[in-house]
Amino acid sequence: MGDVTPALSCREIAYLGPPGTFTEEALRGWRGLEFEAAVPFPTVEEAILAVEDGLADAAVVPIENSIEGSVNATLDSLAFEADVLIQGERVFQVHHHLLARKGVGLEDIAKVVSHPQAAAQCRRHLVEALPGVEVEAANSTSEAARRVAESPEPAAALGSLLAAELYGLEVLREGMEDHPENRTRFVLLGKKRIPPTGRDKTSMVCFIHQDRPGMLLQILQEFAFRYINLSKIESRPTKKVLGDYCFFIDCEGHEEDEVLASALKCLRCKLPRVKLLGSYPAFVEEDADA
Repeated sequence: MGDVTPALSCREIAYLGPPGTFTEEALRGWRGLEFEAAVPFPTVEEAILAVEDGLADAAVVPIENSIEGSVNATLDSLAFEADVLIQGERVFQVHHHLLARKGVGLEDIAKVVSHPQAAAQCRRHLVEALPGVEVEAANSTSEAARRVAESPEPAAALGSLLAAELYGLEVLREGMEDHPENRTRFVLLGKKRIPPTGRDKTSMVCFIHQDRPGMLLQILQEFAFRYINLSKIESRPTKKVLGDYCFFIDCEGHEEDEVLASALKCLRCKLPRVKLLGSYPAFVEEDADA
C-alpha cells in the first residue's frame, strides 16, 4: 500500500531519461498508476514543463535523496517555472553500479561519467576504487551509461542494472553508494487535485517579506498552534536578489482538512504568497513491501 496512487491513469507520462534511469525504474514499479506510454526527457525541468505545456499528462521526477538531500532542479521548477501539482510520492531504494564496456577493466578507467547527484552519493567509494580519476557530469545516469557505451575512451558510468542491460555494459562493481540504505523520493506530477485519502501529505512554498524579523517564526507558529506535524522545511533562494529566500514545507494532512485549511488561510494573510504544490497520499515506509 505504500506507493499506491488511487484512481490515476494517463496516456503519456514524462520522466527523466533517457531509458534506463532510476526514475524509469520508479515509474514502472509504481503500483496503482496506469499509463499508455512513458516518454523520456533529457532533464528534470523539461519533464516537468512537458506537463505544464500539455506535452504529457503527468511526470515522474526525483525530489529528494537520503544522502544528498533535495533535488534542487525539481524544487526550483515547481516553485518558479511550472504550475503543476504533486499527486503522489514513492520512496525507492537506489543502488549505483560502476558500468563499463566489455573488455574494459577497473585499471583502464580514465574517467567516470555520472549525474552529479549519483557521483555525490558514491563519493567515498569512487575515491577508493578510482583515486584521482576525473568525474564528468551527465544529465542522468542513463545518459552517462549511453555516453560510455558510445565512447572509444576507457570510461565508466554510475548507473542501474537496467541501464547496463539497455546499453550493453558490464558491471565492474556493484553497490557503489556510500550508504547501503540510499533512498530517493520520487513524485508524480499532474494538473488535477487529488481528493483526501485520510493519510495525506501537503507540500507548499512560502514566500516571505524580505528583511522582516521573525517571518520564519510566524510561519511555524501557524502549524504549531494547530499541532500540525512538519516532515520537512527547507530554504531556497528566490533567484531575485542575494539574501531573498523562500521556504519549502511538507506537512501532514490535506489542504481540504479543516485544521490545515485554517493554517493555510492564516499564512496567506501574513505572507506575500503561498504556493500550494499539492496534497497527495503519503508514502509510508513500513508499507513499501506490502
